[in-house]
Amino acid sequence: MRRAGRAAYGPRVITLIQPTVDLHQQWLASYLEFGDDVAHGYGDLRWSVEKLSSSTGFADFVTTKLSYADPATIMPEGLVHDSLFWVVDDAAPRTILGSLSLRHTLNDFLLREGGHIGYGVRPSARRRGIATAALRLGLVEATSIGLQRVLVTCDTDNVASAKTIERCGGRLEDIRGTSRRYWIELT
Repeated sequence: MRRAGRAAYGPRVITLIQPTVDLHQQWLASYLEFGDDVAHGYGDLRWSVEKLSSSTGFADFVTTKLSYADPATIMPEGLVHDSLFWVVDDAAPRTILGSLSLRHTLNDFLLREGGHIGYGVRPSARRRGIATAALRLGLVEATSIGLQRVLVTCDTDNVASAKTIERCGGRLEDIRGTSRRYWIELT
């Protein structure tokens, strides 16, 4: 399992890790905690909860998501290459606090709404600085794949996410529909 980077949040440290089948139940608990809300940053979920609940279905999800980071992979229609990371606390590395998806390029949809980086923190782990630390690590990963600036978006009514993006250097370009669009320069 590749560890992408470490960042402090308060007195603690988080790490971004690549998905692994070893954390199936922990990931599922994190994902299900969102309930009916969108689990931003958890990746393109074309898998049903029923399939993700099975070890075989989850292994398919992890294998597929890991392959999407490889530029040689031929992507399904409408998707772009992306690297998926899970957010864990170094003090409790088997507890998934959230997820971050780094899209390597933008298609028309991502340019309007999704951006290069999507992230989500499970509801029980919010308001601790985890999203800010995870986004900072995502920006380091974006630099490592050669991006010079990234688009990060959030819903217009998501004040906490807007503040997170701004703390990480985001400059508001505009609002399109229900999405606030921020660019972050990496150079």
